Amino acid sequence: MSDSTNYQSDSSSNLKTAVLFGAIIALLAANVYLYTQVDVLKTEISKLRESIATEVTNLRENSSATTATHRKSLDTLKTELEEARRQAAAAATHSKAEANSYADQLAKELAAEQKRQEQLVSNQFNEVKTEVKGVGASADAKIAETNGEVSNVKGALASTKSELEKTVGDLKKVTGDLGVQSGYIATNGKELSALKRLGERNYFEFNLAKTKTPQKIGDITLLLKKTDQKKNKYTVEVHADDKVTEKKDRNINEPIQFYVAKARQPYELVVNEIGKDIIKGYLATPKDQIARN
Repeated sequence: MSDSTNYQSDSSSNLKTAVLFGAIIALLAANVYLYTQVDVLKTEISKLRESIATEVTNLRENSSATTATHRKSLDTLKTELEEARRQAAAAATHSKAEANSYADQLAKELAAEQKRQEQLVSNQFNEVKTEVKGVGASADAKIAETNGEVSNVKGALASTKSELEKTVGDLKKVTGDLGVQSGYIATNGKELSALKRLGERNYFEFNLAKTKTPQKIGDITLLLKKTDQKKNKYTVEVHADDKVTEKKDRNINEPIQFYVAKARQPYELVVNEIGKDIIKGYLATPKDQIARN
């Protein structure tokens, strides 16, 4: 047992010695490698320094040459600039003389043109003056003629107004079939024309024949049912607001009244002539009520 233990101890010592020896050898190898690399680095740094010194020398030489070239170019440019200034001064003196000569020539031409224009204007003024005299005489005659026409128009207007007032004065106001006081009632074309001139209501003339379908008058439709020439009576149907109202046995020149939804005042239907199966007259609607065609 003791021999075995001693053997293991000797083996362990030998292993440690071998490991230590190997580490020493590795360290020596690393030192040798590092020394070699340092030596190589020193050599490269030395070469780099020599290269930089050479480049600096070349740069200094090139800079000197370039500076000399620039100085020479600058001197050349200064010389050329002085020559250009001298030529420009000479040219300016020559141009100034030419400009003054050209200005004098333009001034003379302008004076001559101004004189010619003044003479032309004077001639035109004399011509216009002569024409104005003639136009003035013609205008006076025209004004006199116009004044006469105005007087004639005023007279005609006064006559028309007087006639209108007389015609309106002859019209009558009657009560319609709804018991509402009617406006003026026209019994013929002249009186209806007078009512239209007054402009108090809208008027739609019609010739309504007896047919099977209603006919549109203004914004309503009418259907003539029958006529009685001897008694001057007629019967008609009024179609308005989707309603039908029969006006039976109505008299000539009697205002037939009816209301529509959109008007506060009644519509009025007046028949002035009654024939065989036909009536003639007009429809009057409030002025503020625009009929739809």
